[in-house]
This record gives sequence, structure tokens and C-alpha cells, in this order.
Amino acid sequence: MMSEDSPGWVSAILRWPLLWHAARLALVSAYVIGGFTKLLDFAAAAVEQEHLGLHPGWLWAAAAIVVELGGSLLVVINRFVWLGAGGLGVLTFVAMLTANAFWTMTGHERFMTTNAFFEHLGLIAGLVVVSIVSDARSAWRSPVARSQATQGVSR
Repeated sequence: MMSEDSPGWVSAILRWPLLWHAARLALVSAYVIGGFTKLLDFAAAAVEQEHLGLHPGWLWAAAAIVVELGGSLLVVINRFVWLGAGGLGVLTFVAMLTANAFWTMTGHERFMTTNAFFEHLGLIAGLVVVSIVSDARSAWRSPVARSQATQGVSR
């Protein structure tokens, strides 16, 4: 089925199966790198958390590693995407409030931090979208959902 809004070649690209995998991996790439960086230098990760006002730093660093790597894995393998993306979204929201508190700044620092804050908000929206799409795709693959859809029954 082709969308009326997209040219045929765009629809063909968007239906390319590897694009779905590549997009999920790209979405979580910063979390994968961040998780491994924290894991490889745990002491620095704990200091970073305490610098942001999160105490005890070791606990927050450990939680960040688990969420960044575990949540990313769930998104990439397309299983329990809602849980992985949800955890990453919450982690990102906490980071936004602690590391990107632009409302406490002035001048160029405020400008740069405001941009970072809203870029992270966009990332959270991307995590929500990947959860919505993953849920819709899994519902469509379900025999019960397909049967209901063909009979006009809503879920």
C-alpha cells in the first residue's frame, strides 16, 4: 500500500526492511557508546553523576549503565521496545533536568544548553515513536490482530 503523500520511490525506501533495523540502531547509538564508556571508566562515571547532583554517584552510574545498555539492546532486537525506550526516555528526562538546566544560566551558555535540552526532548519523542511503530508492527503480525482487522473489529 502506497501513501498518497509520498512518491513511490520514497515509500519503497521506507519499506526497506534493513532501514527499520538501522534506524533503531542509530536512535540508540549515543546510549550504547555512553553505556560502554561509563562501564569502562566506572569511577569517572560515578564522579560525573555526583557532579550533576545525583548521589550516591556509583548507584546512579550503575543504573545509567544498565538502562543505556539494556534499554538499547531491547530497542535494537525489537523486543519489549516499550520498556527499553521507556527506560531510555526516563534516563534522558533526568539528564535534561540535571545537565541541561538552561533556566539557571545566562548568555551563550544558556543558548547552548537550551539547544541541548530541546534536542534531548526530540530524542525522547523519537523513543516514543519507535515504541508506537514497534507496537503497531507487532500487532499487525499477530494472527488475532490480522483477523480482527480483516473483520473490522477494533482491538
